Amino acid sequence: MKSLRRRLALHFSLQFISIIVLVGIISLVLIFVLLTHLNREAMKQNFPAGALENIAIDTKIEENKATISDAWKQQLKERNLWVQVVDMEGDVIGSENTPELLPDSYSVSEILQIEKTNHYEGFYVYSQVDTTFKEPYFYMLGYDNNERESLQHWFSLYSSNGRISGENLMKLERELEKVEGTIHVVNQEGKVIQSTGSEMMKEYYKPLDVLVRTKSPGKFETSTTIYIDPKSGLTWILHTPKQGEEPVAFSILSEMIRLIIILAVVLLTLTLGISFWQGLRYSQPLLLFTSWLERMGYEKYGEVLTEKERKKVFKKNGKVRLRYKLYKEVIGAFYDMAEKLSAADKERDQLESTREEWMTGISHDLRTPLSTIQGYAYLLESGQYRWTEEELQDMGRFITEKGDYMTALIEDFSLAFQLKNQSLPHQLKPADLNKLVRGIMLKFINDLTLEDVSFNYEGTDSAVFIQADIRWFERMLDNLIYNCIKHNPKGTCVTASVSRQGESAIVNISDNGAGMDQETVQHLFERYYRGTNTDEQTEGAGLGMSIARAIAELHGGSIHVSSVKNRGTIFRLEFPLEKDLENEGQLEG
Repeated sequence: MKSLRRRLALHFSLQFISIIVLVGIISLVLIFVLLTHLNREAMKQNFPAGALENIAIDTKIEENKATISDAWKQQLKERNLWVQVVDMEGDVIGSENTPELLPDSYSVSEILQIEKTNHYEGFYVYSQVDTTFKEPYFYMLGYDNNERESLQHWFSLYSSNGRISGENLMKLERELEKVEGTIHVVNQEGKVIQSTGSEMMKEYYKPLDVLVRTKSPGKFETSTTIYIDPKSGLTWILHTPKQGEEPVAFSILSEMIRLIIILAVVLLTLTLGISFWQGLRYSQPLLLFTSWLERMGYEKYGEVLTEKERKKVFKKNGKVRLRYKLYKEVIGAFYDMAEKLSAADKERDQLESTREEWMTGISHDLRTPLSTIQGYAYLLESGQYRWTEEELQDMGRFITEKGDYMTALIEDFSLAFQLKNQSLPHQLKPADLNKLVRGIMLKFINDLTLEDVSFNYEGTDSAVFIQADIRWFERMLDNLIYNCIKHNPKGTCVTASVSRQGESAIVNISDNGAGMDQETVQHLFERYYRGTNTDEQTEGAGLGMSIARAIAELHGGSIHVSSVKNRGTIFRLEFPLEKDLENEGQLEG
């Protein structure tokens, strides 16, 4: 049971841990997919800025040398972007797809200018300081901003006081037709005061319109380039169509909510799947055990498993299948329980049959002496006869004998009941087993009514002490010796012997009589059992041997019988020695 308890605890602990690990791994994978998706969508809005952040994460820096991953190298070439990594000293320690005109080191003023204006040598530059390592590193990602150069060039050629001059309007429109662009001139309040180029109607810019268009260009259908005239304060905004790019309508909050819902659905589905699997796995054995119990409730002990259930539980080689292996002790216990219940059922039927036979026999045993007593009582009551003194004495003797017999039967019933309920009054005291058994045997030797039976006694040289209640100990031996006398022919020799074996005292009561068959030996100490030999007398309650065994157990001992047909019977009684008195007896000896 302890091994089963440990195995169940280990099984369910490992299973619980495995499920937690599985759910954790799946959750981490889903979260990783969620973050990757969010990052990918964010990059679509402004690829250079998002790419720079991811390049900073993926770049390996060892021994003051930065290595950019191959995946990013390919994307930088496809999009005509360049990257440089600058250390604390201003030296470039890693680069990719870098134009030749860019330097290998930067001064303090150059780095501050790049950070402030986002421009360097005609390139638009995104920058980021990475403080992941012990020393910070400066990452730059740049690209040719042709639209900005064009816008600045057009402003220098065709503007007057920050506005598009009238004589240059047609020239600027021809330039814009080449790129399919539009220019809006916006005042400080955001109102469009001039517009030229392809038809892109807009009258007003909100304060964040231009900023959002420059920070998240992926959201819009056109690319936006701005130039602010420091003198007039007017802003030129150039819109040019994107080539093969669709605008990205992306909201981080909505995407997170959508992906969280997907994560919740996946985890819920996984939980339901695990629950269904667990229910199916453990419900099948429980249903199997329930069907077993139901069949046992109908006393069908031979049908522990049906043929179909047996195939489910056992392999062809007789081993328990993996699904039911956890319950192999339970399955074995069910088989053992079925066998025991079947045996108990048979024993109950046999006991019931024996009890009925006993009731029939005991009714006969009581009716016979009672009929004799009633017969003599009717004769005496009738007054029809005159009895001699000798006849009256004979009647009195018969009535006394039958009354004593009935009294003995009733005492046996009472004694058996007290022993069964452990309510027999007794007091155990140290007793010399040699003297006790010798005295009991002398009682039988001096009984003149037993002249056809011989008695022997064999004791030990030294005293053998046990704890005994003299009265009940004598009753126990009387029952055994009477059994040897009653069920054996004339001339039988009954022997009682006392010996010591280890820490135990042994008493053997044996005879050389008719012996018993094995069925009688097997049931001898059962209550109400009176043997199967129809040639023998069946007088008595069938309680003598069960009383003897109960008294032996009352003394902390045990009793066993062995018998061979036509060769005799041996009753072996074993009791614990009284050690202190035993040692004293040895010293005195």
